[in-house]
Amino acid sequence: MILVTGATGVVGRSVVKLLLEAGEEVTAVTRSPESADLPEGAKVVSQASDMAGVEAILIAPRAVGETIGELLVAAAAQGVKRAVLLSAVTVEYGGGYERFAAAFKAAEKAVDASGLEWTFLRCADFAANNLAWAPQIRATGAVRGAYGDAASSSIHERDIAEVAVRALLDSAHAGRAYALTGPESLSQRDKVRLIGEAIGTGLMFTEVPPEEVREGMLAQGVPEDVPDRMLGYLATCAEQPGPSTGTVAEVLGRPALTYARWAADHAAEFGGRS
Repeated sequence: MILVTGATGVVGRSVVKLLLEAGEEVTAVTRSPESADLPEGAKVVSQASDMAGVEAILIAPRAVGETIGELLVAAAAQGVKRAVLLSAVTVEYGGGYERFAAAFKAAEKAVDASGLEWTFLRCADFAANNLAWAPQIRATGAVRGAYGDAASSSIHERDIAEVAVRALLDSAHAGRAYALTGPESLSQRDKVRLIGEAIGTGLMFTEVPPEEVREGMLAQGVPEDVPDRMLGYLATCAEQPGPSTGTVAEVLGRPALTYARWAADHAAEFGGRS
């Protein structure tokens, strides 16, 4: 059995789906089981207290929070063998506000000290972060954003999930820290253009101050730390593009999915035809 924390997150949901398709038993942890809407076959719970029979665990630090130490102690005591941690590429390459990288470093340290076999997935910025643009694209056909020239190799959640599943099921990935990125470095303006191509319309990017973007995201109900994470990293990438690695291709044996593919996969959310 595999236990997935943050199971309703953008990566966790994909991991649950892939594991079930592979015939694995899955326990999915989410704060709101009643509204999780996860695939049939997953055992959905609100906390990871009972880990009897669990062989590996996917740890999403933002979902687990300060309970990561307790979770790891319980996992080790109940015979869990492996832990796969969703970390960030900033641990290795820097960028953004240091407090966020420091939190991922602390999570990695805790997993390393747990006695479990571990794999760290140090992810670039999620392409799914750009779903924050969806309301204004649907309403105005344009994006008002900050740091239009900031370039990064955003990663499709499917790629993270597939690497996570490999690591959860195969101890050959133990002791590895994988820096996972998309296949190409693109500016914010490039990404808006590709979303426009996916939905069949020309989209404009208008540069606005970061604080205006932050206020707009908060007005959408986004948690307060999210704008700081995104805008802090974009500020760094405006000075120097984020890293690009070939790790996804090395692990999966196929090229990493492009941003254009991600935009096509999410076209309906931006107002295109599904």
